[in-house]
Amino acid sequence: MKLSSPLPADPPPGPTRPDFWKSPLRGPWLSSFLGSLMLPFIVICAVTGFLSQVAYGENSLLPEGGFGFSLVPFDWPTGWAMLYALTQGLHVTSGVIAIPLLIAKLWSVMPKLFEWPPVRSASHLLERLSLALLVGGALFVFFTGLLNIQLYYPWNFSFVPSHYYAAIVFLAALALHVTLKYTTVRRSFGEQGVVRPLKYGLKQTVPEPYREDSTTSPEPAAPTVSRRAMLGTVGGVSVGLGLMMVGQTSVAEPLRQLALLAPRGREYGDGPNDFQVNKTADAVGVTPEMTGPGWRLRLSGSRQASLSREQLLAMPQHTYDLPIACVEGWSTTQTWTGVRLRDLAEAAGAAGAGQVLVKSLQEAGSFNEAILSSEQIDDEKSLLALRVNGADISMDHGFPARVMVPALPGVHNTKWVSSMEFQS
Repeated sequence: MKLSSPLPADPPPGPTRPDFWKSPLRGPWLSSFLGSLMLPFIVICAVTGFLSQVAYGENSLLPEGGFGFSLVPFDWPTGWAMLYALTQGLHVTSGVIAIPLLIAKLWSVMPKLFEWPPVRSASHLLERLSLALLVGGALFVFFTGLLNIQLYYPWNFSFVPSHYYAAIVFLAALALHVTLKYTTVRRSFGEQGVVRPLKYGLKQTVPEPYREDSTTSPEPAAPTVSRRAMLGTVGGVSVGLGLMMVGQTSVAEPLRQLALLAPRGREYGDGPNDFQVNKTADAVGVTPEMTGPGWRLRLSGSRQASLSREQLLAMPQHTYDLPIACVEGWSTTQTWTGVRLRDLAEAAGAAGAGQVLVKSLQEAGSFNEAILSSEQIDDEKSLLALRVNGADISMDHGFPARVMVPALPGVHNTKWVSSMEFQS
């Protein structure tokens, strides 16, 4: 169904005119190929992003139980310590790899953003709406995600829910767009071949056949670069960024020196506590006076207990290699020593507790408390850590005591623990 428009039929001068766009590389094949390259990374990024919500205890379609639809039929497991380091490392790495592909994809479809008239029919309106939501959602999700990796927040809204809701809008628009463009992709690959244009160098590079309503230029200029060279450059940038991001994770320790984009650099201090710090004691208002000889860990269950650090060190100590895995994608594995959480539950008369509320001394910033499940309490590797790599944990790493639970997001491994309330 055609729609009437008050706009003039002839496009105004500028990018609304098809002959404004001169590149001989643009066309349905290039857009289809870039979209096909980007799609697997977006799928990986989306799936691992939803899994991060589950790891944070938000096992629903939307934050805070929105709509009540469960994402997965299970709670986040604790058995494999590296699970969150792997899934969040994949989330951030796949997202960063997709950014150069996204930029190239937007360049390839740029003429479609300036089509004239803007809306021609009901089906064209649907396509334009999907494109607007797709482009807007993609730019917001990837832009905010990239700045979050660098711990830079030049906005006044909360990152996590905004990023998450925008991702849902983006993925819905992507699903609609893929459905609408499936025929175009199939036809362009059928006519041009999936990889055949990559065989041609600059001299053999010719424009795709012109079709009205496509991104092919009606008056293309002479090529200055081949499609193969263009895609090789974009792919090379994606691979390089991917290696830099993987280098931040403990699952790729040999690549650590390539982590040039690590927001905190690669030097963190001296001795056994020389590893990444997400937030320092000074930044959250924890002072040496608060963690000195007068500090006590308050336990509550069917009975109350107050334990000094010396009393905690006198309890059975256990040592495990456990990672800190952050939502920004970095992770590091260190050797932690401390008291099992289930032993502390017993000390509070709460063996078999359904959950525990862990509170921190920190006075500023977010995540000053966390709720751990019964499975996380009972895991033999779940510790209230007192030492790391054979030394007392430093103030910035959570002295006098911090939680270390396998596969738990780093912000829920509460530092500067002040109390633990075991609940049935």
